Amino acid sequence: MEVNKVKMAINGDDEAFLAIIHAYKVDLYKTALSYLRNQEEAIEAIQEVTYRAYRSIHDLREPTYIKTWLIRIMINYCNDLLKKNNRLIFDEQILLKLGKNEDYNYIEIEDAMSMLDDDQRQLLHLKYFQDIKIKEIAAMWNCPEGTVKTRLYKALGSLRYILEEKGEKKNV
Repeated sequence: MEVNKVKMAINGDDEAFLAIIHAYKVDLYKTALSYLRNQEEAIEAIQEVTYRAYRSIHDLREPTYIKTWLIRIMINYCNDLLKKNNRLIFDEQILLKLGKNEDYNYIEIEDAMSMLDDDQRQLLHLKYFQDIKIKEIAAMWNCPEGTVKTRLYKALGSLRYILEEKGEKKNV
């Protein structure tokens, strides 16, 4: 995203702000869907996050991290919503949501990921499903890049263990 457009949005240009949201709506949707597992709720989450971002765009410190900032707002919103609803996502629901047309390996990995703790699952989704760089994840989580790498290594190890325990040796 063009830094000038972000600066224009920070200074109150509504069209620039809408262009930014439009540019990142797919990333926001994927993030919301990976947390909420419901298309309607993911769309509502985009609406809410757009409103929250619009309200607080002035708080954005570094325009080059606009994508990271928006996704962090989405993650926080989704986590708050899940805590509020006190929902648990069961393995059967994951299989139903993914549908029969999905690749079997993908379903197995998603199923195994549901057994990880929230931080590990979030980290793997950000890195491998959203293709966010370690530097950006570190900025989102307010921690050093080395910490993100260590947590990523442990999350992958946990995922491997779960897959092997289920008798499914995958190249993770």
